[in-house]
Amino acid sequence: MPRPQVLRTVVLVLLGIVVLAGLTAWWLHTHERVERSIPMPRTGEARRNPLYALQVALQKDGIKVNSRRRLQLLPEGGTETTVPLKPRDTVVIYNDPRTLSRAEIDELLRWVSHGGHLIVRTPPMGLLATNSPVPLFADLQLMPLGRDANECAEVKGIRAQPADPAAARAGALVGDEDAGSAGHDFLFCGDRRFTLVGANPVHSWGDLKNGYVFARLLRGSGSVDVLADLGFLGSDGLEQPASFELARQLLQPNYREGTVHLVYAAQMPSLWATLIRHSWMAWGPLMLALVFWLWRRMQRFGPQFAAPALERRSLLEHITASGELAYRYGYAHLLYDAARNAFLARLRRRDPQAAALQGEPQLMLLSQRFPDVPASEIRDALLPPFANDHTAFRTRIATLIRLRNRL
Repeated sequence: MPRPQVLRTVVLVLLGIVVLAGLTAWWLHTHERVERSIPMPRTGEARRNPLYALQVALQKDGIKVNSRRRLQLLPEGGTETTVPLKPRDTVVIYNDPRTLSRAEIDELLRWVSHGGHLIVRTPPMGLLATNSPVPLFADLQLMPLGRDANECAEVKGIRAQPADPAAARAGALVGDEDAGSAGHDFLFCGDRRFTLVGANPVHSWGDLKNGYVFARLLRGSGSVDVLADLGFLGSDGLEQPASFELARQLLQPNYREGTVHLVYAAQMPSLWATLIRHSWMAWGPLMLALVFWLWRRMQRFGPQFAAPALERRSLLEHITASGELAYRYGYAHLLYDAARNAFLARLRRRDPQAAALQGEPQLMLLSQRFPDVPASEIRDALLPPFANDHTAFRTRIATLIRLRNRL
């Protein structure tokens, strides 16, 4: 290889190395390696159980947990195994308390009076059954408000004052500066609150004017916690420090003393409620299309009146009326001649030989052509009737029309 080409190759290689080194230095100077966590979709039990994170946390803390979809407190038709509750157990009903039957409510309250701890929420607002009664709340002397609250409950600065020393073991509510570092977190934003109707809670969060978001009621040897929402116990809610602290204090009364029963789906919602709430984008346009189609099909708004009688212009009615008028004024012979001429005109087209004859020869051919018609009727039909003989006129006209139609 000649010397100039070698030098050119070396220069190009060195220039390429310099360019690559510059690009590498610029990349390392302007970019930084960072780690990013991307949450993967939940699978298995974590997908269908919203309280799965709470279940795992309690199990790691040495607490016995029983998580299931239904309460299974009473047998249903003798096919489902019941799960008995012990005096120091805790039951968390994550779903709407209106799904509980009267028998289940009575059994739950009897179990609470023997030392159980029940945690429930207010019924959510929705399109259906917004003002339906809540038997459990009626027994607890509480009443859900008929609207969602617009404000949030600030976690910091809320302190519960125990009504008696026996209730002091439940601890302070979230926000107690001695209880932890919850900070200025907010919970129960826009959730349905409740008010007191004779109940005397040992711990409460809220007031009568704006409603309560939390109340702990003593019942016998046990207690019932009522909250505006239990979403903070879900897998997403427990990621907030305030939610985790509140969940720990809610479970305090019977913590480590019994089994925690997590009931996350007391009853599946009805098909119609699900369609109305979540499928309106499908049935809404279909309903509008149906209304538009009905509007296009209907004639008018208002009550259903009979259609007015229209002026009749039937040609047949005019011909009938003209014939009746001519017959009434003595022109029956003209009507007979018209019917006879119409029969003979068609006979000339269908049977020229019979039309060319007269008298008995013609009658004989017509009798052979119409064997079911008596010859006497054919002879009378071809002869004009006497004046004012209405029966003979009608008979001859009918016979001529019948013979003409059969040609």
